[in-house]
Amino acid sequence: MTAFLLFFSSGQFAVVRKCRKKSTCHEYAAKFIKKRRSKSSRRGVTKEDIEREVGILKEIQHPNVITLHDVFENKNEVILILELVAGGELFDFLAEKESLSEEEATEFLKQILDGVNYLHSKQIAHFDLKPENIMLLNRSVPHPRIKLIDFGLAHKIDFSNDFKNIFGTPEFVAPEVVNYEPLGLEADMWSVGVITYILLSGASPFLGENKQETLANVSAVDYEFDDEYFSNTSALAKDFIARLLIKDPKKRMTIQDSLQHPWIKPKDTQQALSRKESAVNMEKFKKFAARRKWKVSYNSHFSPPWMKCSFLEQLGESDLFTVVGTGSRRLRSLKPPKRSSTEIY
Repeated sequence: MTAFLLFFSSGQFAVVRKCRKKSTCHEYAAKFIKKRRSKSSRRGVTKEDIEREVGILKEIQHPNVITLHDVFENKNEVILILELVAGGELFDFLAEKESLSEEEATEFLKQILDGVNYLHSKQIAHFDLKPENIMLLNRSVPHPRIKLIDFGLAHKIDFSNDFKNIFGTPEFVAPEVVNYEPLGLEADMWSVGVITYILLSGASPFLGENKQETLANVSAVDYEFDDEYFSNTSALAKDFIARLLIKDPKKRMTIQDSLQHPWIKPKDTQQALSRKESAVNMEKFKKFAARRKWKVSYNSHFSPPWMKCSFLEQLGESDLFTVVGTGSRRLRSLKPPKRSSTEIY
């Protein structure tokens, strides 16, 4: 028998487990998405939202973005078979280090930007960039590879039609989300700015005492570079952040702008030396990572009851990609395209 091996994580209407393909013993991540049973229900994910996520995952293949391998469905869930990204969160990995220069930090940030650049080249906005969705493929290698995960909120941007929505995590959403204004690729760049701010300082720029205060801070773009957190941060790094945390989306750096910024791509020896001599505030960053890890653990413990159920703990004798438990079937209409025989990573 082939079994689901480990519980990985859960969201509001999804749970992720590690699984193994019987014919090859290759391991994958299985994301179980609870289906909404009726239009009047607020529990579960709508058919349209699931198909949108799968459609986007079918379209993308990049070294810094998670890969979809297959899709299944049973009465209650849609199951996405995804690349196993087992190295944990980037922030947890970095919090274990004793020191981290800005030069080292930008090596990881460059991978994040490369993944976002690929998505934006296809007019795909992730809309949920945050530490929990920035993972390492494998942490036990000299140069760990970053993977962007969780495309549940991602949308293909149609520039001929305005798209508005209020979603995402308050700490990381852009002002245009809070103010219910048209959304585009620029919202991801704001999130990159927030992530970079936290990475360098161990402080969250807009976090308030509650959700309402946080959203008000975001809308007002109320943040500063406090010396308590940024005493050893380079002017280039602050400039990079400041060019992303701009209220007007059209004045914000694009992904191409950010990749060419001198903090990411130094133009001379002095700029390169500035990155090498400046450092992440590891004392504050470690405390931030510990608090966030506790919060995630607490939320997971109090997950909705349906997530604590056993999801197809045992598979049938058939291959995983043919049958997943009793009553499951392949989603022919959502089947991913065949991959090239030449791997890109």
